[in-house]
Amino acid sequence: MKARATYDSVSCKSESQTAARDGSTDSASLISTDSTETKESLKTQLKAVREKLRILQEFQQTLHQTAEHIKIQAKCTEKQIKENFVKLYQLLSNEEAARIKALREEEEQKNQILRRKIEKMRKEMSSLSATVAALEEEMKAEDSLLRNYDATLKRVSQCKAPDPEDISGVLINVPKHLSNLKFTVLQKMLKTVDYTPVTFDPNTAHCNLILSEDLTSVRYSDEEQTLPENPERFDMFACVLGSQGFDSGSRCWDVEVGDSTGWFLGVMTESAQRRNKIFSRSGIWLVGHLCGEYKAHEPPQSPALLPVKEKLQRVRVQLDWDSGKLSFSDPLTDTHIHSFTHTFTERLFPFFGVGCDISPLLILPLKMTVIESN
Repeated sequence: MKARATYDSVSCKSESQTAARDGSTDSASLISTDSTETKESLKTQLKAVREKLRILQEFQQTLHQTAEHIKIQAKCTEKQIKENFVKLYQLLSNEEAARIKALREEEEQKNQILRRKIEKMRKEMSSLSATVAALEEEMKAEDSLLRNYDATLKRVSQCKAPDPEDISGVLINVPKHLSNLKFTVLQKMLKTVDYTPVTFDPNTAHCNLILSEDLTSVRYSDEEQTLPENPERFDMFACVLGSQGFDSGSRCWDVEVGDSTGWFLGVMTESAQRRNKIFSRSGIWLVGHLCGEYKAHEPPQSPALLPVKEKLQRVRVQLDWDSGKLSFSDPLTDTHIHSFTHTFTERLFPFFGVGCDISPLLILPLKMTVIESN
């Protein structure tokens, strides 16, 4: 019995050790499985974190590039401001010199009149003084006074000088030089200074577009510029917007298209996306010339062919926001091209699409006048 018990004890012990070993194996297997899944999960999360880090690094680089671009923009803009004011200073300086010259000429003219009068008076006074001196001598000689009385009397009658006349208009015409001086100078400057109703916004221009310094001309270039990828900028098509949007009233601007073989003109809503395929989305109204044809386009509708017979050199864009009408015409022949009607509900910006040729689009200046009103 004792041996049996020992055997049973050993047997039980052996069975428990076997069970323990089996349990240990299952636990190890579970731990291994959990570890693999954990690693895979961490790899997935790590990949997402790395992707986020890459995005942030690229965005940081974009911010640095934008900061450098801002410096360049500020420097170029300051240079142009100074150049424009130098021209304005020169205009004012020339006007100042011209007005001072006119004042000096009037001063000299009036002084000449006075000098001639003074010289005439001097001669008359000299003649009278000689007559007075002679009469005084005659009167001293009493013996000859009676004898020469008739001759002396005749001499006196011949030396009578006319009474001096008042001189009118001899003073400087001060109002001529000073009245409304600033206003008249402004009127004159307007004849030499251009006003353009619409200018381009360089922050919206596609990287292949080159704008003139005064922001009134744009052309296509095969070389891409390094520009910030800001959300306002067109990235797929060579387009640019006007710098000012309109949400009321009537506006008009003329564009010289010249020999350009491809162009689009119109307006675009402020909320319309400027990235990717802009011509497939609403919020844009256009008239353009492409592949030898003139078309009107109001996405997402298909472009409509326009019956334009003569090649257009200039296009007038007229926007009446309140009445919801956008019209295009040829100002050289006063010919209507096309009109859109739409109930506008937001700000509209002038739109310009440029073809892949060297001919620029030019916004033409207006003639300005100063209106006097009570």
